[in-house]
Amino acid sequence: MASSLHNLSDYDAQSMPSAEGMRFGIVVSQWNSDITGALLQGAYATLLRHGALERDITEIAVPGSFELVYACARMVRSGKFDAVIALGCVIRGDTPHFDYICQGTTQGLASLNEKGQTPVIYGLLTCNTLAQAQERCGGSLGNKGDECAVTAIRMVKVGNL
Repeated sequence: MASSLHNLSDYDAQSMPSAEGMRFGIVVSQWNSDITGALLQGAYATLLRHGALERDITEIAVPGSFELVYACARMVRSGKFDAVIALGCVIRGDTPHFDYICQGTTQGLASLNEKGQTPVIYGLLTCNTLAQAQERCGGSLGNKGDECAVTAIRMVKVGNL
């Protein structure tokens, strides 16, 4: 099975709009916290690097990836955020639990975007192994948190069209 070789932290920083004045919500799963904590650090640092202020970034921790949907929905409904970033990590095990959690979370987050109010950025790592997750949270393939923050900033600009 081929895997992505794209570094998730690679982007053209010069083409990035400023995040100054933007308000971001970040919902992070506590399950696989070594991975999700690194994703959070990446997203947070990238938002700050592009002009967001600490006071304009709100973080909420939830128990697992399935709970990302509820917390993101609450953030969207609050009207306080220009974009919401969902960060989680599900690693395949021996049961179909992986498939149900990944599918339910993906559908739930996608449904929030269908409403068109506030962009909800998909930062759920769905990996077969812990090593794959580590490669994507600051390892050899960069940090998905960085990519999510870049996407959030860019999507706020799309929403302002």
